[in-house]
Amino acid sequence: MSGSSTITLIVLFLLSLYFIVTFWVFFDRLFILNGRIASESKSLKSLYSGQSKSVANYSLIFTYLSRVNQPNRAILEAASSDAIRVSTRGLTWLSIIASTSPFIGLFGTVIGILETFSKLSTQTSASLGVVAPAISEALIATAAGIGVAIFAYTFHLILKRKAYELSSLLSSQSEVVLSQVSEEL
Repeated sequence: MSGSSTITLIVLFLLSLYFIVTFWVFFDRLFILNGRIASESKSLKSLYSGQSKSVANYSLIFTYLSRVNQPNRAILEAASSDAIRVSTRGLTWLSIIASTSPFIGLFGTVIGILETFSKLSTQTSASLGVVAPAISEALIATAAGIGVAIFAYTFHLILKRKAYELSSLLSSQSEVVLSQVSEEL
């Protein structure tokens, strides 16, 4: 890496930042989503078991329901939508990183190979011993880009599934609350 070009080093630095952001977003959102899923699941269980007539006060929906006299579909959908929006912040970054990092790595590889061929043109003879190390060093950028993309894409799918679980729990709670309101009428 001591003879690497500035562009290759910039590409590897950028991919390192992508890698850090990928893990940061993943663990931050995973912690938040898991906590919210656990609390919404507990709230839903108390609704199903008849222990409660409304969502628990720690539910994401509770704040919205406490502001209205009569629960209705519009307020419950707004609560659910807002909760999902806040809970899934950062997923777009994972998607962007997953889709762009292979191209950034490929860019670094192309530049590295171009520089290698440029240096070879000034030499009188070129052997595999001279070309192979330079080409393999250039390919490190592609490998790094693909590695970052694999993590970002995998983490994006895991978090997307967790967001679906949260959405499902919120939707179920909304339906139970609405059914109880319609029974009272």
